Amino acid sequence: MERMAGARPAEHPKDERGRIQGRIINTRGKDVFVDIGAKAEAFVSLDEFDAEKPPQPGELHMFLIQGPDHESGLMRLSLREAMREADLESLQVGDVIEARVTGMNVGGMELNAKGIRAFMPKSQVDVHRIEDFTPFIGRRIECEITEINRRGGSLVVSRRKLLERQREQQRAEVKDQLAEGQVRKGIVRRLTDFGAFVDIGGIEGLLHIGDLSYGRVKHPRDVVKVDDEIEVQILKIDRVKDRISLGMKQLAPDPWNVVEANYRVGNTVDGRVVKLMEFGAFVELQPGVEGLIPVSEMSWTQRVRHPKDVLKEADAVRVSVLAVDLEKRKLTLSLKALGEDPWKTVIEKYPPDSVVSGLVLRLAEFGAFVQLEEGVEGLVHISEMSDQRIRTPGDVVKIGDVVQIRVKSVDLEQRRISLSLRMHRPAEQQFGDAQPVAEAAPSPALLRKKKKVLKGGLD
Repeated sequence: MERMAGARPAEHPKDERGRIQGRIINTRGKDVFVDIGAKAEAFVSLDEFDAEKPPQPGELHMFLIQGPDHESGLMRLSLREAMREADLESLQVGDVIEARVTGMNVGGMELNAKGIRAFMPKSQVDVHRIEDFTPFIGRRIECEITEINRRGGSLVVSRRKLLERQREQQRAEVKDQLAEGQVRKGIVRRLTDFGAFVDIGGIEGLLHIGDLSYGRVKHPRDVVKVDDEIEVQILKIDRVKDRISLGMKQLAPDPWNVVEANYRVGNTVDGRVVKLMEFGAFVELQPGVEGLIPVSEMSWTQRVRHPKDVLKEADAVRVSVLAVDLEKRKLTLSLKALGEDPWKTVIEKYPPDSVVSGLVLRLAEFGAFVQLEEGVEGLVHISEMSDQRIRTPGDVVKIGDVVQIRVKSVDLEQRRISLSLRMHRPAEQQFGDAQPVAEAAPSPALLRKKKKVLKGGLD
């Protein structure tokens, strides 16, 4: 009895971190009372226990001492903090843990891993850069520990490292299964001016802008968007350079299969101007089928230097089909073929030797171009401008002058008319078969007078 009376109650020693083992006594309201030895009681909040596994009398747990409670005088304990510290001590860099996303900041996302604060930089959230973390809030995600701050009780984690490893595993599995001609589903990851990069099971392939659609595509964003799920066909696999070429238009019917039936030579069709070049205008007849109107086929009457003189992009036009080349996928179209060719009646309107009026349009060193009517021009050669010798056509006519001219000849095949400002015909034409009167022979004195020594001493 004396020995028992002098004995001190057993105590549960606390460790250097302030943790102590205790036994659950009972639960009263929102507090759980714990025997920590030495006839001492402490309490811990019921909220710190798992709601699905409430504390039972007699259970042993490790708690962290928080200090005395001023109202009750009892020691306040924490189960959650003790578990967090225990977990923190057991963790190592490279461990994979599960954490719940609790918030976000400028630099990335905030997480909670069993009570341990964790931070994930924005560059480590995904293999692709993500700016909006809102969809992640509240989600539980797996991540890898990259840094541990044991003193501060926090972690730095990465989800990207896990995804990259998973991706490499998928690449190895999928790579052996890929073959040209296969059709696969993929996710659009990135867009560039020249195409879209599509993920087909951990491997990215390039969907070139020319293989997006049979129609004209100015930018890939006009057809697909990032994160779109699309079907693509594998066009080419370069295992040496590790490149994959994909196509999307190849899964749709080729519109050129019906060109021969729908666009025959001589047909009149409607289209839309999609592009202007110096040599002509491209017209879309249907998505994937375009034709070219050469500059020379734009007008009978107007001298067209550039297609923009007649058309502009997005104009609706009606054209005639001049030629179809299925092998080269080319259609030649014409605007002027739908109008009346003024050269059809030129020979009747302007027969040789007829005198007509014309407008001087432009001058050249060798003569003047005169317009007889809209679309019909002729050339007055400098030698046909005057009976006298002239230096330039500008000595006789000016641009804008209306002149009386004589038609010398008409070449329908070359579409050329030769004109003259000299109203009289040369002597051999005036007399026909008659011989002109012979001129008198010059006198010997006149011949001697005209004869001169040539330059350089040659006679």
